[in-house]
This record gives sequence, C-alpha cells and structure tokens, in this order.
Amino acid sequence: MSRTQRTAEVRSLRPSEALERCRGRGTTWFAAVGAAFTAAQLVLVRPVMGLGWDETVYVSQVSPHAPPAFFSAPRARGVSLLVAPVASWTSSTPLLRIWLAVLSGLGLFLALRAWRGVLPTRVVVLGGALFASLWVTLFYGPQAMPNLWVALAGLTAVGCFLTAQADRSRSGPVWGLAASAALMALMRPTDAVWVSLPLLAVLVAVHGRRQGRLLLALVGGLAVGASEWVIEAYANFGGLSRRLSVGSRIEGGLGWNNAVADQIRSLGGRTLCRPCTGPMPSTVETLWWFALPVLALLGLVVAVRARRAAATALPCACAATAAIPYLFFIGYAAPRFLLPAYALLSLPVAGALVFLVTAPRGGWRPFAVIAVAVGLVGHLVVQGAVLERLIDRTTAGHRRWARVAAGLHRGGVRPPCVLTGRDPQAPLVPIAFYAGCASANTAGHNENTTAAALARTARRIPVAVLTADGVRPPSYARTWKPVHLDGPVYAYVAPVAQGSRSG
Repeated sequence: MSRTQRTAEVRSLRPSEALERCRGRGTTWFAAVGAAFTAAQLVLVRPVMGLGWDETVYVSQVSPHAPPAFFSAPRARGVSLLVAPVASWTSSTPLLRIWLAVLSGLGLFLALRAWRGVLPTRVVVLGGALFASLWVTLFYGPQAMPNLWVALAGLTAVGCFLTAQADRSRSGPVWGLAASAALMALMRPTDAVWVSLPLLAVLVAVHGRRQGRLLLALVGGLAVGASEWVIEAYANFGGLSRRLSVGSRIEGGLGWNNAVADQIRSLGGRTLCRPCTGPMPSTVETLWWFALPVLALLGLVVAVRARRAAATALPCACAATAAIPYLFFIGYAAPRFLLPAYALLSLPVAGALVFLVTAPRGGWRPFAVIAVAVGLVGHLVVQGAVLERLIDRTTAGHRRWARVAAGLHRGGVRPPCVLTGRDPQAPLVPIAFYAGCASANTAGHNENTTAAALARTARRIPVAVLTADGVRPPSYARTWKPVHLDGPVYAYVAPVAQGSRSG
C-alpha cells in the first residue's frame, strides 16, 4: 500500500479510530526503542562487569552475600528496592545486570509512551533513541544507581502532566504523574524536587479544578516517594534538617560552586571527578554537550512556530532546574548527575533535528539530510568509543577488588568478618562486599564504629585493616600479621583470623 493510500485510509476513519491507529503505531515504535536500549546494554556493557562502589552500598542493603554497608545521609532506598527481587536471593552480578537492563528498557518505553499525542511520534522516537545512545545512559542502564531512574521518571512525569492538561477526560495521565513523581522521590528526593519545580510553578500560577487534581497528584506522589527517607531522617539522623545538613557536608558543602568545567572534564569517561583535575577531553568527545543547548533552543523556536510551545518549553524548564544544582551548587562532577537533564532535553533536540531535515525545500533538502545523518553517525561512533574505553577501565578495577577479596580469604578473613582502613589504593566498601565482610569506618563521612570496638571485635571474628605497602596500621593493629593481597595492597589481620586459618 502506497503512502497516499494509507493517508486516504486514515482520513476515511472516524477521528477516534484514526487517533487510536496512530497511537498503536507510536506504541510499537516506542517498544522498539526500549527493546533496542536493553539489547545495547546487554551487548556493550557486559553483564559480567562487577559491582561498583556505590552499587555495593545499595545492593548490600538487601543481599545475603554481605552485611549492609553504612548508608549515608544523601542516599535513598529506592535502588535497594529495585534490585531486591534479584539481589535478595542470588549474588550473581550478570543476573542482576540483565534484570536492570530489562527494567530500564521497559522504563524508557513507558516514558516515551507518556508523550504519545503530545509531540509527533517521530520526534518522540528520535528523542528516545538519542537519549539511549549516550554513553552515560548505556553505562548506567544496567547499574544499581538512582540517576537514570530519576531521568526516566522525570520524562514520564512531564509527559503525563502535558497529556492531562490537554485531555481532561482521562484519569490515567493523572495517576501516571503521581506514580512517576513517587518514583523520582523514592530514588533521590532532592533531585525529584528540582525536576518538579517548573510543574509546581505552572500549577500554582494557573488555578482551576483540574489544576488542583494535578497539584494533588504531583505533591502527593512526591510525599509518598519521599516518606521513607523523611522517616529515616528522624529515626537515624536527628530530623530532616539534620539529615539535609549532614548530606550537604558529605557533598562537600552545598553552595555556589561553578562545576561546569568539571562536568566537561567528566565527558571523556570519568564516572566521578572529585577532585576534578587533569586535561579536558578531546573536542569530538565534548561537541555533543555544547550542541545540546543550541539544538534544544532551536527545538523550542520550532515548537513556538508550530503552536506547541508548552510541550517543548516545559521539558526545557525541568531540564534546567534539574541541572542547576549539579552545575552550580556542588564542587565536583559526575556525568550521571545530568541524566535527568539529558532525558528531558532529548525531545526538544529531536524536534530540532526533524525540522532541519524536513524544513529545507528543493535542492537544499538532500544536503540537510546528509549533514544530519553524518552528524548522528559521528555521534554514535564517539559515544561508543568512550563507552568501550570506560568499560575496559571499570572492569579492570572491579577485577582488582575481587583479587584483593580473594587474598583476604586466603589470609583467613572469611565471613563473618570486618574490614577497615582508609587507603585509596584499596576502597573499603566494595572490597568488603566482595569479601562478604562488614565495612567499618573510624573516621570520615561513613564513620560507624570506634578503634576500641574494632579491637574488641577482633577477639571474636576475623578483622583486617586494609593498607598500602609501607604504611603503618592503627595502634590497635600494630601486632597483627601483615598479609600481601594484590599489588601494593596489604592487610593487617587479627590473630583470630590466623588461628581460624590454621584450624
């Protein structure tokens, strides 16, 4: 059937039938993008890659493999709940990666589906594909980290909000807004507030019965999602303001900090830039980051001309408020912090690219199509190269932690056991998780014990102090036996562990 015949067939249908057919076609494309996102994660990110530092904190809260790691003030329990269906009964990292890859693909599908009828299907599909193609999106898709889920929930929330504004007869978008707001707050309450600020501003500025329902859904969803975090603040941190204060101190003191250059430095594949020193990445690795706001602005101009300004202005505004704290209020950077902004800007950028391809007439159109196609291919090549380099480096680091844990087992440090130490060559929390031990800190942001308590514990179960070659252990461990683990990493092991090894 030719395109003209298909168009005539759609026009012959009643308006409701035509709309449902278009929606059905859109849903198929959204599902294809979500499935491709899942497949790309499984192929490119390697499910065998071990768990990272923050991942071990979240996973340890529900895993029987190791005692729960110290849960600091800024963290929320959403990721632990997300991984619980798998991590609560198996320590298989590949299975956990597959679970999260499937969930994130489903999440992207639902986020795009929330925009059905708000923007043209081709814009939404292209926007989803652009977001899924970023190395930071692919890298964190199968990881037990909260930022991607804030991004997907934020994209869903804005789509549901606009759908509810346009069609007041449907209650589904209202419930979708409440659910996505709850998911954002469950993952990272403070990020959820920043993403929601433009939505709250619109609801407060425009009065009406319908606005009251949406305001209740948005605020109620945020309250439900953040309730556990707030309750825990009073139970473990002395109140909400105290938890926010402690969280600010852990983040280095929230205040005016221009972290734009730090974020640019992290684009070359640095998962954490703290302190953020070293050279800038190459121009080809950062070009997309500078093109992002320019294309988003062009998409906004195109939307204003097409009389759908709200559908583009609102995600741009939410992207700006989501990015502000991480660009200007903290003194370090991580590319995952800006995932919500990237997700929300993906649709305006897609609108701009569609315009650049379709607007030129006559002989200019082929040149425009070729230019956009070459740009997209180059973008994919650069993102793939950064991702491959990052995965190689990350996998090597995780394997080193596993070797250190194996060395501890050979030295008699087996569960139940406790690890302590502050050597940067041997990060305590992930190595403790790999070894199946509890992690104990006598100083710093994760302080959860004392030297006297560790000395008493060492009389009952294996305790080891991680350190580097030539570094003296704490006073209570001076008589413990040094054990070489891997490379420059050593451990001072309590006598009870040596005795258990001999037995």
